[in-house]
Amino acid sequence: MSDLEALRRQLRDFTAARDWEQFHSPKNLAMALSAESGELLEVFQWLTEEQSARLDDRMRAAAADEIADVLLYLIRLADTLGIDPVVEARRKLAENERKYPVDKARGTAKKYTEL
Repeated sequence: MSDLEALRRQLRDFTAARDWEQFHSPKNLAMALSAESGELLEVFQWLTEEQSARLDDRMRAAAADEIADVLLYLIRLADTLGIDPVVEARRKLAENERKYPVDKARGTAKKYTEL
């Protein structure tokens, strides 16, 4: 069993033990995921580029907590929808490789429609 599958099962058990399935509609989970993503952004708000790359221990721990929350909600949402996030991430990466060929995209932040 992969680490992701083990985490998905652990999260499913955690949710069931608390009778939270009733609250975990795709809409509610997507909203919670968005809120947690916003909390991750708050960790970096007002930092310079350099500061954001060199977080102190307290800020790094805060980022770690929010990254964990984002991941947990994302896994729960994918599970609720019956989506394998690893399969879909690989599919999307292959799609992005076609959209952003190295010879056109290297060193630029332009969107694929502008390459």
